[in-house]
Amino acid sequence: MIPFRSIYLDDSAVPGRILDIFEPTASSRDVALFFVHGGGWQAGSRTGYHLIALAYRALGFECASTDYRMNGTKVFDQITDVQESLQVFAHDLIARGRRPDIAVIGESAGAHIAALAVLTPPAQAPAYRVTAICLQATPFTFKPWPDIFPAIWADMQRAIGTPYEADPALYHQASPIAHLRSGLPPIFALHAADEHMFPLDLTEQFATQARELGNTVEIKTYPRVEHGFFYNLDRWQQREAFDDILSFVERTKPC
Repeated sequence: MIPFRSIYLDDSAVPGRILDIFEPTASSRDVALFFVHGGGWQAGSRTGYHLIALAYRALGFECASTDYRMNGTKVFDQITDVQESLQVFAHDLIARGRRPDIAVIGESAGAHIAALAVLTPPAQAPAYRVTAICLQATPFTFKPWPDIFPAIWADMQRAIGTPYEADPALYHQASPIAHLRSGLPPIFALHAADEHMFPLDLTEQFATQARELGNTVEIKTYPRVEHGFFYNLDRWQQREAFDDILSFVERTKPC
């Protein structure tokens, strides 16, 4: 069995605008899974989620893992890349007789891009329906907080391309919490107990505001793990996160 198919978003290949699609031998799930890697907005690869995608494929899930442009590409263009990648995945599912119901999963910078790809409207009407959002190590705000980790703040400013003092409105626009509204897909936030970049209280603030608008947000903290822990299945916390995402996606799928 071929592990995956790669699809470029453009007729002429553009680095980063590519996704890998994992087809199960027998598709047995109503929801497909779409993964967005992290890496400080300028590193990482869709291959980082291959092991996880293969494990979910073995359970009957259609899966896709996407890249997005880096090398100085600003975050708003990366969001567009991911929205277009979602659209390509949806059309691929439809062409094969599958439902374009998709749960979006991301980590760190990928969680940020994934959240905004869902929370902000794409340029064209989506062919997909997002049924759940599962996010690990997420910067739910792009506005600086008092004890912000210097290295990640430098990464965030590079992702915007303009210093915060020069244009705070861009940082507001890049904050998932600024795009909350009613009627969002259910959200599952996975938090590492040893997270050193994005404090739990920022996730809790996001959850509180989302719930006040009638949305479902669940948060779970995993002990003795660190930022960006969910790329493998060697540790019990990783396997537990794998099972928790599976349960959340199954519990929140549309009837």
